[in-house]
Amino acid sequence: MQKYWGLRGSRVTWAALVLIVGPAYTCFGYNQSVAGNVLTLPAFVSVFPQIDTVNTTGAQEQHNSTIQGLVIALFVLGAGIGALTCMKVGDWLGRRMTIFCAAIIAIVGVILMASSFSLAQLIVARLVLGFGSGGYSATIPVWQSEISGAQHRGAFVNWEGIFLGLGIVLAELLDFAFFFVKGSSVSWRFPFAIQILLLLAVMAFIFTLPESPRWLVKKGKHEAASEALAVLNDLPAGDKAVQDDIAKIQQSLDGNGARSGKVRNLMRMGDQRFFNRAMIAILGQLFQQMCGTSITVAYATSIFEERLGFDAVRSRGLAISLSSLFIFGGAATVLTVDRFGRRTLMLLSAIVMTICMAALAGTTSIPANKSAIYAATFFIFLYVPFFALGFLSNTNLYATEVAPLEYRAAIAGVSTATSWLSNFVVNLVTPIGFDNIGYRYWIVYAAINAVIVPTIYFTFPETATLSLEEMDEVFRRSKNMLDPPKIAKTMIRERTNGHSEDTVADMHEHGSMKA
Repeated sequence: MQKYWGLRGSRVTWAALVLIVGPAYTCFGYNQSVAGNVLTLPAFVSVFPQIDTVNTTGAQEQHNSTIQGLVIALFVLGAGIGALTCMKVGDWLGRRMTIFCAAIIAIVGVILMASSFSLAQLIVARLVLGFGSGGYSATIPVWQSEISGAQHRGAFVNWEGIFLGLGIVLAELLDFAFFFVKGSSVSWRFPFAIQILLLLAVMAFIFTLPESPRWLVKKGKHEAASEALAVLNDLPAGDKAVQDDIAKIQQSLDGNGARSGKVRNLMRMGDQRFFNRAMIAILGQLFQQMCGTSITVAYATSIFEERLGFDAVRSRGLAISLSSLFIFGGAATVLTVDRFGRRTLMLLSAIVMTICMAALAGTTSIPANKSAIYAATFFIFLYVPFFALGFLSNTNLYATEVAPLEYRAAIAGVSTATSWLSNFVVNLVTPIGFDNIGYRYWIVYAAINAVIVPTIYFTFPETATLSLEEMDEVFRRSKNMLDPPKIAKTMIRERTNGHSEDTVADMHEHGSMKA
């Protein structure tokens, strides 16, 4: 087998999608859903009676719901810790080795979870699996953004959303199929265990694809970086365009203070406004979870069965149908994100999600009214594809685009950890919230989504069509938090009008850096 499978140019990025991003993010989505959908299975409840909320009432049910929320949320707590670890490990080991090691840790967690016979073992398993998942979910978007070009970077990275949706649907389908396996723990152990195959695929293929040329330049490995860029751009390693790209990456590093890349520098502005950039990435990932999506993913079956009154079989069927909309929303993102931009999709999503959450609060306030319940079901189904359009994977991409190379792994780590930790909070409080304030719990998310809209409009710059190095220029020109959106808009307009220093023709000619 030739190096990188003998592939060059765009075929390399397609191979990365199929061999790494696909399995990893299918597994990522799978774990967002699989545990929540086995909570009501008799075979699961018999092994873990401490989290049974179906056959209990009153104070016992409230106690068990708290434990249930904690167990489900421990996965995302572990993921948050894993993502934070990548702030340093991602630059120390490199993008590929970090992904490889994270996959190994996730496999250990899967084995522990599928073989659990006590609540304590299940808790440890969820933490370990989360740690590994957080590691690769924080690193893969960085690797993707650094091996792709500006014109199609959005579509390339946002394929993650399609695979996430596929993983969620796969979990729903397997849980539904094994729902009919009565009286055996196979009904939940097999769905937990099968994801090992996906993680093994990631481990098997990650080193058959190029390392990030930007990371290689950062480590002083210019020859290896030239080879990687040549493969990605389908050019000879000694081509002038490749060497120009290497020089621009090095220039960007020098301009960002590559010799003093301490994580603590993220707390200061500097000429490159490091704190500003970190906060934008963090807010984007925070919004991804605090907009309410965790409710529809982790608790879909429980909501349909326990909150909207559908029977067990119909609830699982509805959950599968709902999850399939993540795939459609992710596909819509891939098709539109480079044409209409990141900001436009996020703003549209936030507006629609605000309407949906407010409508859910109103319709679920009258549970005895069958028409209201059907309306609530409609708004849940409307919510999911619009969330996927703007926030499912778009914020993962956006966090890497606004970050400078020297701090890209650190910012990706802390912002992804923010996403996971806020997911942890939502998963933890959701059972408690529904038990204590009922339909009013939806109002909380309506308010949060309403706040997201002006925050994005006034402080988030557009990144579509701009190279990662050009984003440095956006922030270098900025003087306050409100400047980046205006400056990015100006730079994009200049490019469109043909006045940019790097023309559109140059962009296509120079592959990874410009294309």
